[in-house]
Amino acid sequence: MSATAQDQLTTDETAKKLGLLPDEYEKIKVILGRTPNFTELSIFSVMWSEHCSYKNSIVWLKKLPKKGPYILAEAGEENAGLVDIGGGLACAFKIESHNHPSALEPYQGAATGVGGINRDIFTMGARPIAQLNSLRFGDLKLERTKWLVKGVVKGIGDYGNAFGIPTVGGEVFFDECYNVNPLVNAMSAGIVKVGETISATSYGVGNPVFIVGSATGKDGIHGATFASADLTEDSAKDLPAVQVGDPFQEKLLLEASLEVIKTGAVIGMQDMGAAGITCSTSEMSAKGEHGMDIWLDRVPTRQTNMQPFEILLSESQERMLIIVKKGREKEVEKVFQKWDLNCARIGVVTDTKRIKFFVGDELVADVPAFDLVLGGGAPVYHRDYKEPAYYAESKKFKIENVEVPKDIAAVSKFLISHPNIASKQWVYNQYDSMVGTVNMSVNAPSDAAVINIKGTNKAIALKIDCNARYVNADPEVGCSIAVSEAARNIVCSGGEPSAITNCLNFGNPYNPEVYWQFVNTIKGMGAACIKFQTPVTGGNVSFYNQSSYEGPVFPTPAIGMLGILEDKSTRMTLNFKNQGDSIYLIGSSKNDISSSEYLYSYHKIKNTPPPAFNLDEEYEVQKAVKTIIKERVIQSAHDCADGGLFITLLECAMTNDLGFDISSDEEIRKDAFLFGESQSRVIVSVKKDDEDKFIDLMMASRAEFEYLGDVTGKEMIIDEVSFGTVAEAKVLFDNALEELLK
Repeated sequence: MSATAQDQLTTDETAKKLGLLPDEYEKIKVILGRTPNFTELSIFSVMWSEHCSYKNSIVWLKKLPKKGPYILAEAGEENAGLVDIGGGLACAFKIESHNHPSALEPYQGAATGVGGINRDIFTMGARPIAQLNSLRFGDLKLERTKWLVKGVVKGIGDYGNAFGIPTVGGEVFFDECYNVNPLVNAMSAGIVKVGETISATSYGVGNPVFIVGSATGKDGIHGATFASADLTEDSAKDLPAVQVGDPFQEKLLLEASLEVIKTGAVIGMQDMGAAGITCSTSEMSAKGEHGMDIWLDRVPTRQTNMQPFEILLSESQERMLIIVKKGREKEVEKVFQKWDLNCARIGVVTDTKRIKFFVGDELVADVPAFDLVLGGGAPVYHRDYKEPAYYAESKKFKIENVEVPKDIAAVSKFLISHPNIASKQWVYNQYDSMVGTVNMSVNAPSDAAVINIKGTNKAIALKIDCNARYVNADPEVGCSIAVSEAARNIVCSGGEPSAITNCLNFGNPYNPEVYWQFVNTIKGMGAACIKFQTPVTGGNVSFYNQSSYEGPVFPTPAIGMLGILEDKSTRMTLNFKNQGDSIYLIGSSKNDISSSEYLYSYHKIKNTPPPAFNLDEEYEVQKAVKTIIKERVIQSAHDCADGGLFITLLECAMTNDLGFDISSDEEIRKDAFLFGESQSRVIVSVKKDDEDKFIDLMMASRAEFEYLGDVTGKEMIIDEVSFGTVAEAKVLFDNALEELLK
C-alpha cells in the first residue's frame, strides 16, 4: 500500500459515519489483516449495507421455495429470475425498489428505478418486453403527496416511454403511513432463447475488463448506504445519493449489449446498479472465483478530479461491466463504437481472488472479493422479533359492533370515488402501453397483463399485487393473500401461475416488531408459493422504509407473478359481453368486513384482522376457474378484491356500458355481501346456452358457486333497488383521482 493511501487510515468514527457497526469494522480489520484506508472502508460500507448484503434478511429468504419444473436460474444465481416458457424460450423477470431516492427527488428516483430494473433484464441477454410498477403514497390531501405522485409518475412515464418498452400494469395505493416514505417498486420482464443467456461472472486469467455505456459522475455516491437508513429531516442533504438517468443512452446500451452478446466474445456482463463499479467487480469476481486489477484513472468520467472512492461508489446510470475473451477486444469495441457509447478497458482478470484498484501506479484499495458479497464474508444476522401489541388488539374486533348503513347506495358512491378504488387512468395514461405491440390487455381488459409472444401461439401473463393493509393486519395471512391474489388474477386471465419475484418493503429491521412482520411475511409467502407451485426467483428487500418522526410504513411485500398461456386463444377478459348473460359467483360470500376499504375508510375502523381467507379454498376456486376457461364456457372472469363484490361488478360492467341485476344473500349482512373483501371469490358471466355445461363443470369441482343475477342494460340493480347507471358511476370512477390531485 502506498504512503498516500496509508495517510487515509480510518477509525471507529469513520466507520460509524459510513453506516458500519463497531463489530463490522473490527471484522474488516481481521479480514484485511490491517486497518483499512478510507477507500477500502467505503467499499465495505456499501457492500455490507443492507441494500447489497441482505445481512438482516438472508437467513429467512433462504427458507422460501426456489425450485420448480420451469426454473432455469434459481434466486441469487443471476441478475434476474429465469423461467422456461416453452418453445425454446425463457422469460427473465425481476422487481426492485427505488424508495428512498423517490422520496427526495421523485422524478429521477422513479426514472432511474425503471432504468435499473430493465438493465437487470438485458444484461442477461433478454430483450425487455414489458414493465410494471407498484406505487404507494401518503394522504392525498397533503401537497407533498401530490408532488410525489406527479413526480414519480412522470419519471416512470418519461423514462419508460423514451426507452420504448410498454408499461402494461401495476397498482397505486394511498395511506397516511406512506406520507414521508413512498414506495416505488419497478418490475420488468424480457424474452430470451434458452441457452443464449449471459451470466454475471468473471473468469479466465488475462481476460480484459471493460466499462461500457455512460461516463461516471458523482451522482448516486453512497446510494446503497443511503437506502439502508431511516429517512430523517436531514435526508435532503443526501441528494447526491440520487442518480440521474438518460433513457436514450439506455436504449443505445440495450441494443449494443444484445449485439455484443451475439458475437460470442463476452465471458460475463453485469449492470452497475447499487454500489456501482464496487458491486459489479466484487460480485462477478466472487462468482467466477477469480480476481481483478482495475485502473480507476481509465474510467471515463463526467467530472474532473474525482476521488477513487467517488469513482468506485458512483451509481451513475446506463453503465455495464463486461469481461471479454482475450484477443477479441476489437470485436467488442467495434460494437460500442457503432452505438456511440464509451467502451474503455479498465482492468484485467487475475487468479488472486482479490480486487485491486489502482490510480496510475498507486494501489488505492486491495480487498478480497468473496468477503464483500452476499453468500460470502458479508455479515449475517439473526434479529430478535416480537409480536406487536396491535396484533392482539385487532382480534377483538367484532362485526356486530359496526352498524349497517341505512343508505347502502351512498356507500357505493363513496367507494367508487375513493383513490384506492377509483380508476388510475390519470397514472397509466402517462405511460405508453402499446409500444412494441405486445400488450393484449389494452382494449380488452383482464385481471393480469397479457403479453403476446410473437411468432408463437403463447402469451405470458404478468401481475403485481399486494394489499399492504391485509399484511399489516396479519403478515402471514396477508402475504399468503398477496401471492394468492396475484395467482387468481393470472388464472382469471387464462394463464397458469409459474413463478414469482418479490419486493419486500419494511421498516427498520432492528425494531423487533418490524422484524416480526418480516418473518411472518416470509412464512405466508412460502406457504402460498408451495401451494400454487410458484417458486421465488429472486427480488429485493428494502428495509428502513420509515421516518424518524412518523414510524414504519405498512409491511408491503409486492408480489410480481409470471403466468404462461400455452394457447393465447384461451385468454380471458374481465368485462361483461352480452345483455342477458348469467352472473355467477365462484367461491363463497362471508359475513366479513375486516380490513376492507369500506371498514377502514368509511367507518374509519383501522385495527382489525385480515379478511376471511383459506388457502385450500383459494386453491379449489382457482382450479375451477382454470377448468371453465379451458372448456370455453364463460364470457368473462374477474376476481373479487378491493372494494368487494359491488366494485367487482362495476368493473365488469363499465367497458361495454352493461348493467347488472343481482340479489344479495339474505344470510349475510348487506354491507358484508357488497363491500366485504373476503378472499377466494371470482365473478364470471355465462351465456344462457352454456349454463348447463358450466353448472356441470362446477358441480364436478370442489369450489362453491352461486347464481347472482343477470347482465342487463345500463342500470345497476341490487335487490330491486337502483344504484344508478353504469355511465354515472363511470364518471365518478374515472375522474376521482385526477380531482384529488388538483
